[in-house]
Amino acid sequence: MTEQPKLYKLLELILYLSSGIRRTLEEISERFEISERTALRYLQTLRQAGFIISRPRNGYYQIEKNSPYFRELDELLHFSKEEAFILQKAIHSISNENLLKQNLIRKLYALYDFERVADTIVKQEHSENIHQLIRAIQQKQQVVLKDYQSANSNEARDRLVEPFGFTTNYVAIWAYDVDDGQCKTFKNTRIGSVLITGEPWKHEKYHAAMPLDVFRIDDPVQVMVKLNLTIRACELLKEEYPLAETCIMPGENGSFVFEGPVSGLEGVGRFIMGLAGEIEIIYPEDLKIFIKKKAEKILTDIS
Repeated sequence: MTEQPKLYKLLELILYLSSGIRRTLEEISERFEISERTALRYLQTLRQAGFIISRPRNGYYQIEKNSPYFRELDELLHFSKEEAFILQKAIHSISNENLLKQNLIRKLYALYDFERVADTIVKQEHSENIHQLIRAIQQKQQVVLKDYQSANSNEARDRLVEPFGFTTNYVAIWAYDVDDGQCKTFKNTRIGSVLITGEPWKHEKYHAAMPLDVFRIDDPVQVMVKLNLTIRACELLKEEYPLAETCIMPGENGSFVFEGPVSGLEGVGRFIMGLAGEIEIIYPEDLKIFIKKKAEKILTDIS
């Protein structure tokens, strides 16, 4: 192992063992994907650096609180309950689509053991599911999404998938659906629970995240769309889909123009239908036809 990855693992190990939770050699080995022999070498390196890691008590290791530098590390890297509460409130006040929120969450995950910060950076009712998914991705294992509530079929059923990534701010996972034979996004709020099967990935060569548009729709084919928006439509678009702001520019007579790629027509179409009198479709023609068919179906259904 080169020096940089080794140093990175040593820093992670310091955080892992200074959390106040004792760890077995097997847990350390599994967490950092190293042999138990290598884990023992790392522990010896930390001892030589001045960290007090006493002989394992009932097989469990931790950095003792009377170690040199422990107080500095504890004050620098760990949150008090009050700090965690304030951080939680601040993070959840940021839109899920904000890229700065995503970067902050990624950095916190890199610094801390999951159990110490999961309740701070994700909503408590979903934290265990996300923890399980992170483990499955790291270990390249298949999982069962128990009682997944599909928005398309309006039914809850188990899904056997191979998770391989997250969308912005852990809103959803990218996974290969074993039964359907394709990659999809699954919203984390719709997952009942996550069962790690212990079976390795079998379809890794097909794992590929499709582009998500600003309306949070994934599709391998994207088309360019141009819309004229009233001030109200523009503000509602930015509020509901914050990433759309990068595609908005001033238009004529106080109006605004949205111009950007979309994945299919469903997402942008739903938004237009909700504000039909305040949005003008400039192109493509297919979008105009899509909206017309939707309107005709609504009129047929209510007549």
